[in-house]
Amino acid sequence: MRPEEESRALTDTDRRSAPLWKRLRVYLLLFVIGFLLGLVPMWLKSRQSSRDLETTRSELRRSQMQGALSGAALDARRGDYEPARKAMSDFFNALSGELGRSDSALNQTQQDAVRPLLTQRDEIITLLARSDPAAADRLVNVDASYRKAVGSSTAQK
Repeated sequence: MRPEEESRALTDTDRRSAPLWKRLRVYLLLFVIGFLLGLVPMWLKSRQSSRDLETTRSELRRSQMQGALSGAALDARRGDYEPARKAMSDFFNALSGELGRSDSALNQTQQDAVRPLLTQRDEIITLLARSDPAAADRLVNVDASYRKAVGSSTAQK
């Protein structure tokens, strides 16, 4: 090959490869755009699902505390003081744990309203351990106070 033909052959090759690289860049760009168009809606849905899950977990914790308290009051009314004592211990432990959480199931108003219930912990547990019938009335009062404190502000959370 003559040098003129060689230089002409190289430029022809360069001309053919340039559109190939341009096409690959366009395809890559289209792939990235398509990937992002699919990723963004999935990411938004995942964020919403995470929020819904956290809300459900908060409601579950509140419900479990309410169930332990109501169950204890019912057990004490029937004279089953030991299961009532265990349920109240669980309730007070859950309540004090909930008040210490940064992502509490209770908002600040609810926390302020239920905090005084913890001051009755030792007294109520002692009454239940002694199988004192007065414990049933105390538990009903605590249950009513808890329902009033938590139930009134649930919609605000």
